[in-house]
Amino acid sequence: METITKVFQYLAQGVEMVFAVYFMISCLYVLVFAVAGQFYKKRKESTDNQPGKMAIFIPAYKEDAVIIHVAKKALLQHYPANLFDVIIIADSLQPTTLSKLQKLPVKLVEVNFENSTKAKALNKAILDLEKVYDYALVLDADNIMEDYFLVKMNTAFKNGYRVIQAHRKAKNLNTSFAVLDAASEEINNHIYRKGHRALGLSSGLIGSGMGFEYKLFVSIMKKITAIGGFDKELEFELAKRNITIEYLQNTVLLDEKVQKSSDFSKQRRRWLATQFVYLKRNYRAGARALFTNGDINFFDKVFQMIIPPRILLLGITILTALFYSIFDFGFSIETHVSSFLWLVNLSFLVVTFLLALPRTFYNLATLKAMASLPSAFLRMFCLLFKLKGANTKFIHTSHGVIKS
Repeated sequence: METITKVFQYLAQGVEMVFAVYFMISCLYVLVFAVAGQFYKKRKESTDNQPGKMAIFIPAYKEDAVIIHVAKKALLQHYPANLFDVIIIADSLQPTTLSKLQKLPVKLVEVNFENSTKAKALNKAILDLEKVYDYALVLDADNIMEDYFLVKMNTAFKNGYRVIQAHRKAKNLNTSFAVLDAASEEINNHIYRKGHRALGLSSGLIGSGMGFEYKLFVSIMKKITAIGGFDKELEFELAKRNITIEYLQNTVLLDEKVQKSSDFSKQRRRWLATQFVYLKRNYRAGARALFTNGDINFFDKVFQMIIPPRILLLGITILTALFYSIFDFGFSIETHVSSFLWLVNLSFLVVTFLLALPRTFYNLATLKAMASLPSAFLRMFCLLFKLKGANTKFIHTSHGVIKS
């Protein structure tokens, strides 16, 4: 009996140590790139700014509320009108919406799938187009480009980059969840885009505001079959081809943020499921890439799938640091990991968020939104047990209904 007790004690000690090390590595990872993001610099520009032909793909699945406005805004770019086409991929739009789109100088591609995905819509549009372009851009149906968006993207392409991620930022900050969503995206922009580029690694993709050399785009889209995590599949395919993704902090695309808890849950459920799916698919290839070829970039893409989402990382670290502090100083319960380690982890995260969060978020609205963090954490934690089927069907988040 004593032997069995010791075995369980050793197992508990092992689990406790692994848990602590896992979170320390995760906290260190985001801290390193948060610091690196402070050294992000704009790349030197090429003298060749000859405008290239651009195809702007906008998949619109049941986005009747926003697509007309977005299409009209997209046509107003300060770029030669004969050198870019706005391609609306209409999936399950209302007849009245289709009629309005047909009156605009856009290319309208109507699609109808039993199970819709962004990848299917884009591949169908590519097949339907007869015109050949130099570059392809992918937007979401709620995205608004800044006036000189195409000019800046073209300049980056002329600098030799084949894939580019623009700076996607919030269109709305009208609810607490919208503020949290916007802050989260800016933190990710700093860590996974600015920080990564500062250290010579590829930027992460976000799913919209993405630009590609057209031939590369056509080639790579043939391989993309993702239901959820369209951007992650693209990232891994590009990493396999050793193609660097550039990030443009000064090229802004406005994106509507989730405004209510139900939309937050749907969106994060899809993201969590995606993380597990792509970790399972690529962990062996990631290990081989690092130890056989010294490919840090591909390994880094895989490693990102291991790191918990920021809300879970913060919430679990706070709770664990609190419990260990109570055990150490309150009840003197023996543990194998000191509360000091968890307090160090928490300090790493605090520094990370202070460095990564833009100063524009240092205001009363953000402070008020932080009151929703416990609710967001609980929702994310509960979603860990509701991931089954999340990556087998497209989960749509509606846009265009701005709540006050």
